[in-house]
Amino acid sequence: MTYPQWLPELFNVHPWTDSTYSDLYHIFVRDFIDSQPLYQGQAIWFFPEVEDGKQVIFWHLTTRDDKLTGQRLPDLRRCERLPWVRPILCDSPCPKILNWDYEEGDGTTKTYVWLKEHNFVVILKKYPNGSRRLITSFWVEYPHTKRRFIDKYNHRIGA
Repeated sequence: MTYPQWLPELFNVHPWTDSTYSDLYHIFVRDFIDSQPLYQGQAIWFFPEVEDGKQVIFWHLTTRDDKLTGQRLPDLRRCERLPWVRPILCDSPCPKILNWDYEEGDGTTKTYVWLKEHNFVVILKKYPNGSRRLITSFWVEYPHTKRRFIDKYNHRIGA
């Protein structure tokens, strides 16, 4: 599969080693702590809480809940694509990216930034002042999730 030129290479998670999380965390620090990413001119932020020595948002960008154990386990597709998160947010006017605001059932507004052709989405929470908080990102694995995103896009704010 050919990826857009502006996307970094996938992070190699094979083999998974003792240093994989440390290597991924260096990417996270570079992209979200050492410099402030912007989405459409607005700063992207996240809650500063730390768990197991790393920001909680880092775990949301690299792991997923295991339904059997209730633990968060490495999600290899999220890990591979961690280097994509910042470029997708910063290059979102790219025609290959669908980006929209959607009012959720609880009244909050979320911003979806979806590289649809490559099945990867970044989700932000939008606040009334226009700022956005990073919520998660993940590889869109299931057809029903793709259909749900298409439905949200068709019912986006301002559509």
